Amino acid sequence: MLRVVPSQIVEFIDAEFSFARTRQQYNVDTQFKGRVDALLRLVDELPDELLALQGTEYNWFVRSRSTMKSTLELETWNTRGHLAQLYDRQLGDAISDLRACLEPLSDEQTPPATAGLRFIKDAQLRESIRGDIAFANQAFSGGEWKAATVLAGAAAEALLRWAITAKKPSEVERARVAVSSSKSKSPDDWGLDGYIKVARHLALIEDETEKLAYLARDFRNLIHPGRSARLGKVCDRGTALSTLAAVELIVRDLS
Repeated sequence: MLRVVPSQIVEFIDAEFSFARTRQQYNVDTQFKGRVDALLRLVDELPDELLALQGTEYNWFVRSRSTMKSTLELETWNTRGHLAQLYDRQLGDAISDLRACLEPLSDEQTPPATAGLRFIKDAQLRESIRGDIAFANQAFSGGEWKAATVLAGAAAEALLRWAITAKKPSEVERARVAVSSSKSKSPDDWGLDGYIKVARHLALIEDETEKLAYLARDFRNLIHPGRSARLGKVCDRGTALSTLAAVELIVRDLS
């Protein structure tokens, strides 16, 4: 059996229930019965490890699945009883809710042991960073030192950028002027070096975290062949360990 992933289900919904993308209210009547049944089958085949939902999001997912299943089994819906239009509308809402739950999910498994990052409310960003951390750890386990170093460095940068942009713009601007050499007011232009300096100035990270983050910055730059050759250094187990440790401390501080 082929492995079902969240993006596959979202693509199916977009193709067969186009109203769901914009959450347009739509009555899904019995002419859609076969498509609803196929959607329910895809949902049931979705591996549990890819269903990284919690709290309200998971409640919506369960409610959407239950609504589809129960509606398909309702005799009054199939025979178009007096409540049929109500069922049609509820079914349309359930499919829209289901799409909203599945769209942010990754098609790759993120191990449960990977930092939850629940302090990041943006589900799509949270899962993207969690994915980078998970894949960095997987790369480390496989002896892929450069991949582990680069992915962990990317996660560190994303975490610090998120933390900084969550602060008041006026506070961030004062911190930039105080410690950063960047002339740009936009955090998007600062890079990891600027994020580290501003984050420390704002007391978002501790001294020990700052030191490891600078190591992560230097090691991550070894991805550039010219710099690696000029310095006579390459990514190895030590660079990967140090960069992963920096990520762990950043997560600790931001939590």
